[in-house]
Amino acid sequence: MRRYARTVVAFALATSVVTGTAGWVSGDAQQALTGPPPGTTSWRADRALGEELPDPEHATPAEVAAFFDGLSTKERQLLLLRHPSVVGNLDGAPLELRYRANSLALAAAEDPRYRSLATPGRQILAFDPRGRGQVAEVFGDLRSARRVSVVVPGSDNDAGTFDRKVAAHGAPPGMARTLHAAAGPGTAVIAWAGYTTPVGVGVDAATGRLAEAGAGRLTRFVEGLTADRLPEPAVFCHSYGSVVCGLAAHRLPATDLVVLGSPGMRADDVDALRTRATVWAAKDPTDWIDDVPSVRFAGLGHGTDPTDPAFGARRIPAEDAEGHAGYFAPGTDSLRAFAAIARGAATEEGAAR
Repeated sequence: MRRYARTVVAFALATSVVTGTAGWVSGDAQQALTGPPPGTTSWRADRALGEELPDPEHATPAEVAAFFDGLSTKERQLLLLRHPSVVGNLDGAPLELRYRANSLALAAAEDPRYRSLATPGRQILAFDPRGRGQVAEVFGDLRSARRVSVVVPGSDNDAGTFDRKVAAHGAPPGMARTLHAAAGPGTAVIAWAGYTTPVGVGVDAATGRLAEAGAGRLTRFVEGLTADRLPEPAVFCHSYGSVVCGLAAHRLPATDLVVLGSPGMRADDVDALRTRATVWAAKDPTDWIDDVPSVRFAGLGHGTDPTDPAFGARRIPAEDAEGHAGYFAPGTDSLRAFAAIARGAATEEGAAR
């Protein structure tokens, strides 16, 4: 009877999403940005070093890292100046080189949406201006960090909205900045808006299409970190970002997967994620995501609530967080628990120590 009831709810969800948004969602449906970085065509044709360069689309991050290990400082600088958009987004390339490349790319960008990203001193690890734009920013000293975290945001996030002032602790850099401040010395946190997110609440947000494309980009990004001899990260996944993390989990090199305000991970339980990472989940009592049915039907919905005890994730206290964007607010139990995970110092029950 319960399974029947859930199916009825799922059918109602599918019907309401499709019929309730059909008049506008087709115009807001997003085309996932996939494939190699901008400038790849000229990179592939370049023989300045007397050999073919690693193909950004097909070379693994480990192969990219090995290629750069074999270059002199002068050769690295040459590629940086000739192909900043490729080098800045090439997973496996040395992070110091990527910072400089993206600084050059941002200085040359004409779109006013990206002007603030070019502020001196920012550590931009990825920048792709195509479409709505994608970006990743580092907080802390990534090269020397003993523990690294990656924050994966949900809907309505891109390079153009990255620096928005509203919901300071809900925007990607706000999440990463407060987590780094709470986690303390020896840690670094990356705000990764590196996939095409849904816009608003519609069919894109209710399906896994964009998350599937995002999962591949997230996996490659994290593989690029480890190929550059950085620690495996803890990955914090907010809202639709948890769908991305769920689909990436089985191949994502990570110590922890932390989902917050999640509509589901497209898995029935932790075992179905096929990950060796420790899985944590948080949801505060005022989060509107709790009104989203935890079902999957006809391609819509994302499945079991990760905070359901039957899912098997370790529960993070979040009773004093407020709303869908309040999990990283300073002083909350959820941020304290997140910081303990980011430091690698969390108890079995999910509380900080």
